[in-house]
Formats: sequence, structure tokens, C-alpha cells
Amino acid sequence: MNEPIPSDIEALRAAFAAERQARREAEARASGAEAMVAHLKLLIAKMKRDRFGASAERGRKLLDQLEMQLEELETAAAEDEAAANAASDKTIVRPFTRAKPVRGPLPAHLPRERVVLPSPGTCPCCGGKLAKLGEAITETLESIPRTYKVIQTVREKFSCRSCETITQPPAPFHPIARGRAGPDLLGTIMFAKFGEHQPLNRQSERFALEGIDLSVSTLADWVGACTSALSPLVTLIAAHVLAAERLHGDDTTVPVLARGKTITGRLWAYVRDDRPFGGPASPGVIFHYSRDRGGVHPCRHLANYAGILQADAYAGFNDLYHEARKPAPIIEAACWAHGRRKLFVLADLAKAPLAIEAVRRIDAIFDVEREINGLSAAQRLAIRQVRVAPLVASLEQWMRAERGRLSRHADVAKAMDYMLKRWAAFTRFLNDGRICLTNNAAERALRGIALGRKAWLFAGSDRGGERAAAMYSLIVTAKLNDVDPRAWLADVLARIADHPVRRLHELLPWNWRETRAEAAAAA
Repeated sequence: MNEPIPSDIEALRAAFAAERQARREAEARASGAEAMVAHLKLLIAKMKRDRFGASAERGRKLLDQLEMQLEELETAAAEDEAAANAASDKTIVRPFTRAKPVRGPLPAHLPRERVVLPSPGTCPCCGGKLAKLGEAITETLESIPRTYKVIQTVREKFSCRSCETITQPPAPFHPIARGRAGPDLLGTIMFAKFGEHQPLNRQSERFALEGIDLSVSTLADWVGACTSALSPLVTLIAAHVLAAERLHGDDTTVPVLARGKTITGRLWAYVRDDRPFGGPASPGVIFHYSRDRGGVHPCRHLANYAGILQADAYAGFNDLYHEARKPAPIIEAACWAHGRRKLFVLADLAKAPLAIEAVRRIDAIFDVEREINGLSAAQRLAIRQVRVAPLVASLEQWMRAERGRLSRHADVAKAMDYMLKRWAAFTRFLNDGRICLTNNAAERALRGIALGRKAWLFAGSDRGGERAAAMYSLIVTAKLNDVDPRAWLADVLARIADHPVRRLHELLPWNWRETRAEAAAAA
């Protein structure tokens, strides 16, 4: 029902003012609702990205999908082609032939087995004598299932006819005292568990399918004994890592079984990698396990270290940077990849113009850093002073100016604050050629653990977490030095029992690799 229109001018003015005020309030509510919807959408997108998104920022998820789609198309095309050839023995001229990938030669180091097909003794046309013109060889790659054998070590006894003394060779050393497992088998089991993330129950099932009865308890005994035998090498690697001028540090979660439930433990990684600034020392990594993420743990791990630490902004590291720390404060170097990542998420999901511009400016710094990777520290420092320092100064000036116009609650402002509040740590690389731009070395060291969690689900106990940290230290260090971890573990387990302690360093991955290379060259 329509309300009567007032005839009084004052009444009209009051009605108009009330209507305008109501409209403003409605618009304000709508604007607030739209802002909240946008905020929630961004928050949900961030959570989905963290939960389901790829760890890399270059579209790894999309790339995987495209590669899978390509694989399906190639497989389907090959299947259709094979079916068509089987259905008809006639030569078919097709207007279009699917381009097949260029096949390279099979590895030359593999042994070759010649299978010569029987040829006719006489000419099938006239029965005449045949003369060999040559041969056509088709190579096929084949695999041989795992084979097992039992090695019998025989120690013959001899008796002296004169003094009746009995002589017998001494018993050889075994990787496991009174154990029945050879070093190659032990190396395979250890690498499968810690390098390929295959739990012992799955390994036991696999052995059973191959006709070998090895219970989980037996495998567990062997793993414990091998970990104990290899512990001196873990100590040597830790000493080598902590002697570095600069370390990368990071941690990741490890579910640990505790009284019928799981708790969240941590695995800490400290990486020495001097290759980015041309350092001669071999790379290495040491892992530590802890039941929680308290700051006391990195302080204990790095109690005697006084160099440079590249890490994220975890507050537990702050005590390491304190001026009163003994023997000396550790120098903090921030990770530009962490700072960029926060802005990249906003640029990718929210299409925020300021975030897009910040990422563009940071990427220009990364472009220069890629060019100087591997140069000496002095060369890197000289180039940074000329080419990188102006880019960093321009970025800071622009970021502080734009930050002043933003609300402190804005997501872009928070991402900028992450860098601006730690600007001294972010720009320390401009005055030291040894410092890297990112902490990616530590993240790469932890990547295998993050992937392996899906296979082994949790560590059985705190002791199991410590054991895993020790074995990860060995396996990841071997990989950093381009050494096959399985072959190295097998050889070390065969030799370490009777290897002189003063020459134990010869078994470290980088020395082992050189020794093997020299032996191969001599052979």
C-alpha cells in the first residue's frame, strides 16, 4: 500500500534525508559484506594453496597434469596403432603419421647379450649357397629380477705334524655381529627404508614374494645394528658441516607415535654448501630430531657455532643472534624466497597490483643472482655492489612509500612488513659474497622427508626419530656429493668393522667417490 506524499516542504526534506541516510547505510553494509566476501575468498584460496597447491611457484601442478595428459595421449595413440597393424597385414598409406620421439642409444655401460636368429643354410629362392653381407642389430632394454645367493665362508683347520698346533684363518668381520646378512643386502634395506621411504613391513612382504623369509623384527634388528655401526660417520659429517662459514637451517614436521596417538615432532636440517660461492669444501647436511619446536633445540644444535645462518624468521633462532651469546653471536641472513613467496601468493590469487609489482622487482634481483652463482665470494660481492645494490635500494624506497598508504590489516602490508622489519638481515648479502639469496638448500634437503611422510606415516618413537635423523644425514649427504647412497652404504658396511679409526674419513662420501674414481681409472 502506497503511503501518502506529504505536502509540507519540511516534511519532504525530512523524508528525503531519512531515505538518503538509509541508502548510505545499506551501501555501507553491502560494501562491508563484499569486502568480507573478498577476504574470505582470498583466505580460502590461500588455505587451498597451502593444503593442495604445489610447493614450487612455477606451475608444477599444472605441469604434472599436462605431462599426464601427454602420457595418456601417447599411450592411446600407440595402442591404436598397434591394434590397427594387428588387424591388417597390408601396407596402409596414411595421410598423416604420428611423430614419434627420437630414441637415443641405450646406455653403453650395460652388458650386451647377443641373440642370433637362425638363418637359412641355402637361398630360399634357388637353393644356392649364401654369403654373409652384414647384420642388422636391434637392441632391447631388459631387466633382471633381484637375485639372491648364500655365501659360505670356509675356514679350514690344519694341524702341524711336528708340534700338533692347530692353525685356522681368523673369522672375517661382518657388518652385524653373528648376523646372516651381507653388506649389499643391508645397504639395500637401509636405503629402501630411509632413502625410498619403504617401511620394513612392506619390505618384508616384498622379500616374501621373492621367496625370502625375513620378518619385520629381523629387519628391525639389522637396521638398528647398521645405524650403530655407521654412527662414527654421522659424527664426522656433523663436524664437517659445523666447520662451515655459512649454514642453511630449516625444519619440518614428523608425526611420532605416542601412547596410541601421534604427536608432532620436528626434524632439523643444517646444510653446508659452499658451491654457490666457489668454496672447495664438499657439501654435507646434518639432521637432528626433537619432540617439539622449542627454541632450545637450535641453540643446542649450534651451541659451538659462530658463523652465518641462513634461515626463515622463526623466533626460536633469535637467541642465536643475541650480542651476548657465547662463543659469539651468529650472523643472521634472511631468505628472499620466503619474502617473495608471501607476495607471490597475493599476486597469483588476488591479482593485487602492488604484490605483482613487488614480485617483478624481486625477480630482477634473482635474475642477476643466477648469473653469479658459482663465482668466488669476491666476484659475487663486486657484481652485487654494482648491479644488485641499486635494485635493492629502489625496492626498499618503493616498498616503504607504498606501505605508508596501506592499512596495517591489509594482506599486502603484512607481506611487506615481513621483509621491511627484517631489512638488515635481508640486505646482508650485499656486503658478503658468501651469503646466498635464499635458503633453498635447506628446503631441498628436507624435501625427501616431506614426500616420505605419505609412505611411512609416522616415526615409531623418539628413538626412531633420532635414528631416522642419523640415516638421513648419511643418505642426503651422499646425494649432495653425487654418490649412489645404496652402493656407498653397502661398501661402507662391508669395510667399517675393520677399518682403522684414524682413517675413517676415507669412508666419507666425497673421499669415497674420489677413491672409487681413481680405482676405476687404474683398472
